[in-house]
Amino acid sequence: MRRTNLVLVLLLGLMVLTLPLYAGGQKEAPAQQKQYVLKFNHVLSPNDPYHPAFKKWADAVAQRTNGNLKIEVFPSAQLGVEEDILEQIRQGANVGQNTDSARLGNYVPDIAVMNAAYFIESLEEVQKLAELDTVKQWKAELERTRGFKVLSFFWVQGFRQMLTNKAIYKPADLNGLRIRTPPAPIWQESIRALGAVPTALAYGEVYPGMQTKVIDGAELSFTAAYNMKFYEVAKFMSETQHILLVNFEVISSKWFNSLPPDYQKILEEECNKAGLEVSRNYLEVLDKNSREEMKKRGMTIIDKSEIDMAAFKKAAEQAYQKLNLVAVRDKLYKELGKTK
Repeated sequence: MRRTNLVLVLLLGLMVLTLPLYAGGQKEAPAQQKQYVLKFNHVLSPNDPYHPAFKKWADAVAQRTNGNLKIEVFPSAQLGVEEDILEQIRQGANVGQNTDSARLGNYVPDIAVMNAAYFIESLEEVQKLAELDTVKQWKAELERTRGFKVLSFFWVQGFRQMLTNKAIYKPADLNGLRIRTPPAPIWQESIRALGAVPTALAYGEVYPGMQTKVIDGAELSFTAAYNMKFYEVAKFMSETQHILLVNFEVISSKWFNSLPPDYQKILEEECNKAGLEVSRNYLEVLDKNSREEMKKRGMTIIDKSEIDMAAFKKAAEQAYQKLNLVAVRDKLYKELGKTK
């Protein structure tokens, strides 16, 4: 009798515990409770201001999703080189990459114009680009046919300057110099147009490449050059301001579409917010401070006032012509209300 009562008590307890599952029919846990992880890769060092900015983006997303959407940030290309990660993204992997329009131009050629020499001049112009129909069409094409979801391109990494062991004042001064570039046509043709010999090299190999004279120089922002201590292997930084580097934060469109709609919105909103914040800091504070710090360490800075900017801009036109981007640039300028 006691054993029977014990069994009845246990059965009653089990019914009480399972009752919520059957009230109104058995229900699955809400979709918002499912956890998602994005592994985000970038080639910059942990000391670069972009790294904490990416982590700030991750923290904001985690907070707004109660920890159900987590972004793990990997600096210094820990997940692999950029080109390999881009291909993983196309296959639908839960990875992301900080990249640029030059590399995305390998998939949608016209978008490469945003990385061409002397194309754009300010963060405000970059924000206006996001509103243009042509740019929206490029983003849609990347998503629909190439598997890339562009979360944001409001990550502007300052102006690129020439980093060499020779003072650069005009395009002719670059003749014969092997200048490191990423392996993308618009980047290489832009540097070639400016007078140098473009030499593809992974970012992590630039410092030893200059030490061993595999290359004669590179083109970087003041902040990137300072953080990587390039003042130790280069005597000059010439303020050519030839490219305002617009970075794109991309993930898999397939993976993005698997997220709940509210998570998609949060991911984009916080990416834009973090990008604009670090970009303003980069342009208004960090580049100026880095410029001065390198001068203190013995580097000679050739000020833009000493450089024949008109000659450089004229030379850059060759890259637009070589890659058939003149009409594309002019169309965007018309939409922007900008003149050459």
